[in-house]
Amino acid sequence: MRDRLHDDAMAELFEQDPAYALAMLNSILEDGEQGELLIALRQMAKAYGGVQAIAEKANLNTTQLYRTLSEEGNPALSSLTAILKAMGLRLAVERVRAA
Repeated sequence: MRDRLHDDAMAELFEQDPAYALAMLNSILEDGEQGELLIALRQMAKAYGGVQAIAEKANLNTTQLYRTLSEEGNPALSSLTAILKAMGLRLAVERVRAA
């Protein structure tokens, strides 16, 4: 049996089940860290045609997008919204329920 990279396996899963990808992103936004979000977005970029395709759709530099989507990346809100829009997604704000 041939091993696959985790990122490749996740990209394939996201491509096959977009609802799972959305649920995972929302879960990370609720409970996770920024690094986790950027890793998931990088994996999703593979599912949506690759980083170069997302960079073109988002009007971003490919090299910069690779850096932005690294675990240490720190994207500007404008970059994040452009990346999500290129994937057919958007950020939303909702009220946090009282504990």
